[in-house]
Amino acid sequence: MSEATIEKAVQDDRPVKVEVSHLTKYFGTLHVLDDVSFNIKKGEFVCVVGPTGCGKTTFLNLLTKIYEPSEGTLKIDGELADPKKHNLAFVFQEPSSFPWLTVEENLKFGLKIKKLPREVIDARVERIIKLLGLEEFRHDYPSSLSTSTEQRVIIGRAFAMEPDLLLMDEPYGQMDIKLRFYLEDEVLRLWREIGTTVVFITHNIEEAVYLSEKVLILSNKPAKIKEELVNNLPYPRDITCKEFIDMRKHITDMIKWW
Repeated sequence: MSEATIEKAVQDDRPVKVEVSHLTKYFGTLHVLDDVSFNIKKGEFVCVVGPTGCGKTTFLNLLTKIYEPSEGTLKIDGELADPKKHNLAFVFQEPSSFPWLTVEENLKFGLKIKKLPREVIDARVERIIKLLGLEEFRHDYPSSLSTSTEQRVIIGRAFAMEPDLLLMDEPYGQMDIKLRFYLEDEVLRLWREIGTTVVFITHNIEEAVYLSEKVLILSNKPAKIKEELVNNLPYPRDITCKEFIDMRKHITDMIKWW
């Protein structure tokens, strides 16, 4: 594969946003995650892939602090990660909009919980509505929306928080390929505009190559990082180009044999 496409290290002047050091997790005697260490730069888009059942969601739950690690540390901006101190946002596979709130109210919900000034809330939500083309839906309730539009609202709500770290777990898992590509492009648009640091869990290797600046490949349990690949393909990406196909094949082979 081309060194311009995949590298184990590149010069990147962005500051480190997230530091994961020797992260290990046991559930009783079950060893799920083993001595995982990596850094994420500010504004970086990182995808995590691995074999089915390797512990990708457990890995994400450790980053969200839903689970505490058995060993190791997670730091954001040099401080131990703390949901009370750091602004973490999540997007999961299952719809998580609030059915009793309109689209606009859903987008404002987390910002109101944070007790941000009204003018800040209004400005952020207007920006998200325009970026996602949700103007005609702002007063609608989730029950009247298509699946893809509802997921756009959920994604927009997360980005509106301008989080320190946005964690996404298979957010398009139940959607057909056309909707997946559409929403992938929406996420990339928001990421570029807002500059959010993103960790994106997926079983879809093509999706990982399409979205990421870096791919972390996990092994079977107990999961380790087998390889950390930098993706230098220019945006917007062409899934039919040789470099894209080569990277997809490389990751597939890594997962297949580990």
